[in-house]
Amino acid sequence: MATLTPPTLEIRPVSLGKRSRPRHTAVVLLVEDDFGDQILIQEALQAAPTPKRIQIVGDGDEALRYLHRLGPYADPGLSPRPDLILMDLNMPRLGGRELAAKLKSDARFRPIPLVALTTSDRDEDIAYCYSVGVNSYVQKPTDFDLLQQVLYQVDQYWLETSQRAPRMP
Repeated sequence: MATLTPPTLEIRPVSLGKRSRPRHTAVVLLVEDDFGDQILIQEALQAAPTPKRIQIVGDGDEALRYLHRLGPYADPGLSPRPDLILMDLNMPRLGGRELAAKLKSDARFRPIPLVALTTSDRDEDIAYCYSVGVNSYVQKPTDFDLLQQVLYQVDQYWLETSQRAPRMP
């Protein structure tokens, strides 16, 4: 009886071809209240290859002021529309759960990918986020190398692989 060996699978990079629109420098809005996490996340995001501008706000209220261009965010040059929003869940004033519900119920902001980046692994948090339209729920690793790997994958999927919504004013 002959021995069967599994076929060899050759994996080659796939070219996505020429994009229909030229890419612009991506804008990532980070909604995070912890200063230490802001720094670590920013460093990890900057290590990923996609050219990006990272805007940081400290809570959901400030994120809404940024997105609605209120107060210090009135100038579109200083507060460009994000291509991706990363948000923590547990923040003072307006937290991530409430922010997610507001953003995904507003037609102006619904197309922007919203990723919950949080330490919570509670089923009820995950279920709630997906129920209001959060695009992805990612548990924030406490180890910087793992955080960098996770954010590299987030960067590659949401800013490179996935087609971005057309940028609105």
